[in-house]
Amino acid sequence: MMTASNRPLRRRATAFAPASLSNLGPGFDALGCAIEGYGDQVEVRLRDDGRLNVSFDEASSVYGLPTGVAENTAVHAVDWVFRHFGWTGGADVLIRKGIRPGSGLGSSSASAVAGMAAAAHLFAPMKESDRVEAVLAGESIASGSRHGDNVLPTLFGGMVSVSPTNPTVYRHVTTPPGLHLAVLFPDVQILTKQARAILPKSVPLSLAAQNWSALAFLVSAWQAGDWDVVGRMIMEDQIVEPVRASLLPCYGAVKQAALDAGALGCALSGSGPSMFSVCDTALAAQRLADVMLEACNDLGIGGISFASAPNMTGVRAQAIMSE
Repeated sequence: MMTASNRPLRRRATAFAPASLSNLGPGFDALGCAIEGYGDQVEVRLRDDGRLNVSFDEASSVYGLPTGVAENTAVHAVDWVFRHFGWTGGADVLIRKGIRPGSGLGSSSASAVAGMAAAAHLFAPMKESDRVEAVLAGESIASGSRHGDNVLPTLFGGMVSVSPTNPTVYRHVTTPPGLHLAVLFPDVQILTKQARAILPKSVPLSLAAQNWSALAFLVSAWQAGDWDVVGRMIMEDQIVEPVRASLLPCYGAVKQAALDAGALGCALSGSGPSMFSVCDTALAAQRLADVMLEACNDLGIGGISFASAPNMTGVRAQAIMSE
């Protein structure tokens, strides 16, 4: 039932949510960072007939994404917000995908976060805890469970550490200026379910201890702006990345080319196929982006690459004047 406190303040709103890197080496399911350059935009326009529709712009429609509330991360997040405010009038949801699905750059997370933010902007402000619940609900449609390592950085910006078992427990990690990134997205499909299925069910204590140490050094160096150590630590994962690297034919060549060209470190983002390099200048990031793409192309694999940096603002929403 609608009341004065939850009646819509606006009829249309749009939101942009940035892409993200996850794991960052030894931080499996526990670390992520929002990045500049790519993102998803979602527009929500209220209806009064109870229908909840989803559509894609022309560029996004080629991905063949789910168009139902039960399957689409953006629409599921929108629906969560509507139920929270008691809105039953429905809406039209338009998705403009800037992040290709299956990229390892948080495509499903960006859609969920942008959908939530656009829908919430139509009503009264939502508490942070409710915003988190809404985006986790949306992301769970894609991943099958509640993971926060992409969705929370996309929501808040910067780096976020999060509990793998309870993603409502998280902490913002301070990101000093000076970090630059080179990102490569090869034309290789790696299914998240496949990338999880090949992971070991148990590991030697010695390997686990090495990862714990690398993760501690990584977070500490990140907060201190010691990008040399950050670069080294993203390559210290002894458990997940060595296994997942086998799914990406260009992994070894791209990593070696990046290091030879001066990258401070190079690693997978999430389950891949995207890879990223840590750099300390914007010029180096652009040069490394070119080098990584060339190494990928030399193996007959297409792709795109770009220079980036941490996105510190997270999702941004704004009203649209109704026609």
